[in-house]
Amino acid sequence: MTVAADADRGSFRHIALFYRSPQEYLDYLVPFVAEGVADGLPVLVAVPEPNLSLLRAALPNDAVEFVTLADMSQVGRNPTHILGGVLGTFAARHPSWPVRMVGEPVWSDRSELEYPACVQHEALVNEAFTGRGLTLLCPYDATHLDSDILVDAEITHPWLGHVGQPDRTSAGFAPDAAWVRYNEPLPSSPTAASYTLNRLTDLAGARQFAAKYARWFGFAAAEIADLQLIVNELASNSLQHGRGPCTLLLWEADDQLICQVSDTGRLTDRLAGRRPILGLGDHGCGLFVVNATADLVRIHTAASGTTVQAHLRMRKSA
Repeated sequence: MTVAADADRGSFRHIALFYRSPQEYLDYLVPFVAEGVADGLPVLVAVPEPNLSLLRAALPNDAVEFVTLADMSQVGRNPTHILGGVLGTFAARHPSWPVRMVGEPVWSDRSELEYPACVQHEALVNEAFTGRGLTLLCPYDATHLDSDILVDAEITHPWLGHVGQPDRTSAGFAPDAAWVRYNEPLPSSPTAASYTLNRLTDLAGARQFAAKYARWFGFAAAEIADLQLIVNELASNSLQHGRGPCTLLLWEADDQLICQVSDTGRLTDRLAGRRPILGLGDHGCGLFVVNATADLVRIHTAASGTTVQAHLRMRKSA
């Protein structure tokens, strides 16, 4: 794997691996992980089940104990938090070392709502890790995923991998175009409950409004606290960094409660909320907190304004 070896010496490589069977998955990933461990590199594997158990069982015993393993369906349930969470945190813990990581953000059970956030994540990986001696390998199930998803992978990854073949450059690599294509207006609801905030002193009323709405749907105390935290962070960010008042909308759809905050400002930092929080001195962590709390976060930003939607799965009390 000459491409990965080059990255280990000091350049960033982002590879989409197209596999067609569990055996092909193992034939590529086991050497990739085991060689990294043998070279003394920090290695992270963040993939969903059952692939996580499959790979754990196939790794040599003298290698698996040195690998950080994570279930991507849990740590990456919100695709917008993968960079600031599992991947970014692991890379930040080894700032002076080459690092190998496996991250599988897209699988067949990903919902249509989640998928655009996955593509934007993959596009922004290239911006986040440029200049790092880091290899990130992203497996894609070429048998069960739609062909459009595989095309998007070619657009967001500069390198493409196939079992039994040398890694090659992607002729279609255009991550900025992919990010823009999925920076799409977000659907709202005509039945949404609305609350307008004009100043920071309105935050207490907004939190009470959100709690009352969540209780109406039978939310438990812990889930209400999560919603209030999300409302507070999104609205305070909007009031501090946007222009003019912001509007809070709440509605229920498909067993999810959606919290939307919109204003007339433009979010120019595409990595906002996607950088790991490393210490108490970090600032501007409001969107990071929202990404870590919600099950899905989608953002649409344009010259006319910015809209952020945070989704919480309905976890009603017994």
